[in-house]
Amino acid sequence: MSLDADTLADRRRLKRRLLFWRAGAVVALVIALIVLTAEQGVGFRQTHIARVTIGGIIVDDRYQQDMLEEIAKDRSVKAVILSIDSPGGTTTGAEALYESVRSLAEQKPVVAVLGTVAASGGYIAALSADHIVARGNTITGSIGVLYQWTQLEELLGHIGVEMKEIKSSPLKAEPSPFHEADPRAIKATQDMIDASYGWFLRLVAERRGMDEATARQVGDGRVYTGWQAVENGLVDGLGGEDAALAWLAGEHGIDAALPVTDWEPRYPVRGFSGFLGRAAGEAALVTIDGLAGKTQQAKRLTLDGLTSLWQPDR
Repeated sequence: MSLDADTLADRRRLKRRLLFWRAGAVVALVIALIVLTAEQGVGFRQTHIARVTIGGIIVDDRYQQDMLEEIAKDRSVKAVILSIDSPGGTTTGAEALYESVRSLAEQKPVVAVLGTVAASGGYIAALSADHIVARGNTITGSIGVLYQWTQLEELLGHIGVEMKEIKSSPLKAEPSPFHEADPRAIKATQDMIDASYGWFLRLVAERRGMDEATARQVGDGRVYTGWQAVENGLVDGLGGEDAALAWLAGEHGIDAALPVTDWEPRYPVRGFSGFLGRAAGEAALVTIDGLAGKTQQAKRLTLDGLTSLWQPDR
């Protein structure tokens, strides 16, 4: 059966459209693969030194830990600079970060560069590196562990509020802000602090080549300048990133001219509802902060458990 001219023309136009959309789909697929591959860091990164910033409050961050594991496996990364500017955070968060960096250091040399503050948990992060440099005016040290609570019993009495509670045992939820602490609760809390502090001191002794007595002497909770930290064996030398690159070149033969590239954790993208939920949560934290009379920033109110955190009195 013969086809008229209009039918043949329609078929040709249909074929051209199909060809166009097929080609477009192939191009889109190729672009998607390129973007995905680039995000995974496969085959697109030039040889470089990775810079990992440890800033603000340290918490147990699995996305940061995943990033450190990725750096360890990435052949384009020849060394790692930990750029630390942190007053510390949770002791558990600092422990997790320390372990992740030590695992990374089995694959790549790691050097820590201390900024304005690298104290408490920030110094634990520094201990995870193979070499530590600091500025002369860096604030570091503050080796210790802290547990705080606000005593509200007298205040509540003035406004006619009494807290009632029923609990399974005397030490449950102790010490409490609503009544004077039981001596047994103080003893149990002190034992917990001592255990965590002992772990911190062992890290200092092991990583800085000190005996227990020396580690305890320098680890009495005080802060040090960078100059004092070098004198006391807590820091290896003075300087910034240039000093770190010089050490990598001298000790590991890493080309100091390699580009230094920032790596950041890949956090999930929040949708609009997630944004609203986060905003409401932060507003609630600010309110609680005002009621409790805390001097910490709102973010720090989320620090559950023991903390290794330095902050001067205000």
